[in-house]
Amino acid sequence: MTDRLVEPRVPRDLHAFIAGLPKAELHVHHVGSASPRIVSELAARHPDSKVPTDPEALADYFTFTDFAHFIEVYLSVVDLIRTPEDVRLLTYEVARELARQQVRYAELTITPFSSTRRGIDERAFMDAIEDARKAAETELGTVLRWCFDIPGEAGLESAEETTRLATDDRLRPEGLVSFGLGGPEIGVPRPQFKPYFDRAIAAGLHSVPHAGETTGPETVWDALNELGAERIGHGTSSARDPKLLQHLAERRIPLEVCPTSNIATRAVATLDEHPIKEFTRAGVLVTINSDDPPMFGTDLNNEYAVAARLLELDERGLAGLAKNAVEASFMDPAGKARLAAEIDAYTSSWLAS
Repeated sequence: MTDRLVEPRVPRDLHAFIAGLPKAELHVHHVGSASPRIVSELAARHPDSKVPTDPEALADYFTFTDFAHFIEVYLSVVDLIRTPEDVRLLTYEVARELARQQVRYAELTITPFSSTRRGIDERAFMDAIEDARKAAETELGTVLRWCFDIPGEAGLESAEETTRLATDDRLRPEGLVSFGLGGPEIGVPRPQFKPYFDRAIAAGLHSVPHAGETTGPETVWDALNELGAERIGHGTSSARDPKLLQHLAERRIPLEVCPTSNIATRAVATLDEHPIKEFTRAGVLVTINSDDPPMFGTDLNNEYAVAARLLELDERGLAGLAKNAVEASFMDPAGKARLAAEIDAYTSSWLAS
């Protein structure tokens, strides 16, 4: 798992700048962020799983033939999360990895249905993620917020359950800020989820569905028009529709771009064909994210380096990308101002040294 799928060719000092750059991350999955060490530990706890216990063997296990294969492997890792103790361990360790990369704030996508249907008590699940969140902020200085997402492949039963967990005041965790939709897009049309998003939005949650990753721009339009999307997860195919790009740019609707993920799942054939350049030329608000970093042999720092190469960015350009994520986040205005000021101060200090 030490090899990178995409090793960007940028100057060494730019890598060093990225490593220290304060950041926010908006598209990163809870289970998909389990490091090889944590996955192997969980697999050893649950020996009936087919997931390898050897961290080195995970590199081959996490090599995907297509998006459907990625989902299959992803769900096998989900199956390792079987107790509240597993949930707490995973959540805190994800926060530790984010803190290592100078991530000050992250909106972590969590799929509670995947855990509660495997028998984890729903109250115990909420307590586990909240306990980890509070400990991470106190001990690591990283603020976590939650996006509860519907696993689209599990159908409307999962939509109903996820909506209930997200909107029931007796269960809804303090850190919950948004509501999403993940999983396969092919054969899973967005409009069928409108009633559930309507309920979540009415309960005060932000709408952040995945769309246009493995299907065309019509899926992004559906996410906007039917699900009230305020940000789009991936949105890769948006580049095919100039009117959509114009709409995203004019309405300042951010795209959560995950370059290495798109290569790993074959959503994009090669890095040089990635549409991030078209997005930025069209004036779309682009944020850089890692999605399921250990599964794709990457991390957020590497994704910033990839973006630096593709967009030919220097330190100020990378700082601008970091501030895009702050703007697109669901932080309160004071939190946004503090993190933007920290990014500016770090960049000024670096350039003056």
